[in-house]
Amino acid sequence: MNNKNWTRRQALLGLGGFAGAVAFSSCGINTNRAPKSLTEAALAVDQVVKPESLEKPNLTVGYVPVNDCAPFAVAWEKGFFHKYGLNVTLSREASWGNSRDGVIFGRLDASPVVSGAITNARIGAEGARHAPLCGAMTIHRHGNAMTMNKDLWDAGIRPWHEYKGDLDAFGRDFKGYFENAAYEKRVWAVVLSSAIYEYFTRYVVAAAGLNPVEEFRLIITPPPQMVSNMRIGAMEAYMVAEPWNTRAIAGNEGVGFTFAQGREIWQGHPDRILAVTESFIEENPKTYRSLVKALIEACQYCSKAENREEVATIISTRPFTGAKPQYTRPGIVGDYNYGGFDGQKRMINSLETTMFYDLPSDVSAIPHDHSTFLWQSQSLWLMTQAARWQQIKEFPKYAEKFAHKSWRTDLYREIAAEMGIKCPTEDYKVEPAEAFIDNKAFDPSDPIAYLNSFAIRANAPQSFFMS
Repeated sequence: MNNKNWTRRQALLGLGGFAGAVAFSSCGINTNRAPKSLTEAALAVDQVVKPESLEKPNLTVGYVPVNDCAPFAVAWEKGFFHKYGLNVTLSREASWGNSRDGVIFGRLDASPVVSGAITNARIGAEGARHAPLCGAMTIHRHGNAMTMNKDLWDAGIRPWHEYKGDLDAFGRDFKGYFENAAYEKRVWAVVLSSAIYEYFTRYVVAAAGLNPVEEFRLIITPPPQMVSNMRIGAMEAYMVAEPWNTRAIAGNEGVGFTFAQGREIWQGHPDRILAVTESFIEENPKTYRSLVKALIEACQYCSKAENREEVATIISTRPFTGAKPQYTRPGIVGDYNYGGFDGQKRMINSLETTMFYDLPSDVSAIPHDHSTFLWQSQSLWLMTQAARWQQIKEFPKYAEKFAHKSWRTDLYREIAAEMGIKCPTEDYKVEPAEAFIDNKAFDPSDPIAYLNSFAIRANAPQSFFMS
């Protein structure tokens, strides 16, 4: 590799400079496009909670123009916010950094954030603003993918499912390209630093046998900018939520193909979490309960197979993703085309493409488990990755305390019980080996052994200990 001694400081400076440039270019995303007035049908929904009974019925809630916004769009359009006494103003955010920081600095009362953002705000991971963020529910699981460009296709790399689980074969193809690639051909984009999409990118690169810290430059790019930046050659691959993977596929933009959906990297992973500050929950407990209930109902609506075509149509409108239905639909309905440059369609039909509430048995066989329930053990997994890549100096001694304070399963169980929803009784579960692309199980009872099992990590061959 050219510039083999590219330092972490240089990488961060490069990342920050590029992120600033892209953030400037993304100012063209008009946040005022958010919907302004409820429909007559939404206003006609009977209120089960009166606004005057809430501490703060008027809320500003963010969303980002990707398929993840579906529960927010549905809660607005179908009157679920109204049902629970909330007068919500939706705010269309230009990036996931804006969505997170809007909550931290008080511009937003609540907003979805990338999985990992809440945990890393608590532990002060590199690239994450240190703040007491909380979340009690997942907005959805899956719904994202890793897109690669035509150069990688021409080098022989194919969608992961075509390797039939043969990681060595993929590693040979992957290293065959990147071990000889020029420095400027080693750029990967993610939507936010110190979050699950960055960890997935590093995880795949490391599983293929290369050290992502030494071999690649990761840059931050807002989702709507991904396809255009790949088209001009600014990146070889990116990890983002739909519809910005499908937009790159041949027949649409024709600049890339899907290597793997996130569910093929970690089946059942949390994608977006509803974030608020700890003080918001303390000061507005009734309001918070109404907000969570409205979004649980919206997630249940999105989850039903018979509603998914309608959901895809709703979020394709200009206030939400603004993408054509042909781009938005696959990630919601599940008829997903991985694309390629040989004229063949690579279709996989599955509602697991995006999971809003119901979980199939191959994802979870735990009684009463559902997508909106947060597992604190999965927060611990995110901390292992922050430690693995030295975004924190060591795995936190009080990791379980951080998980409990940031992922509020206690509150979720109370709110769900009021809605007649049963939940798992535990906060921790083992992630089985078959859930991960490298067949490496995660046991939350021993995160240090898990960390030390990775041959490739930042500053290897160090060992990790409890701080």
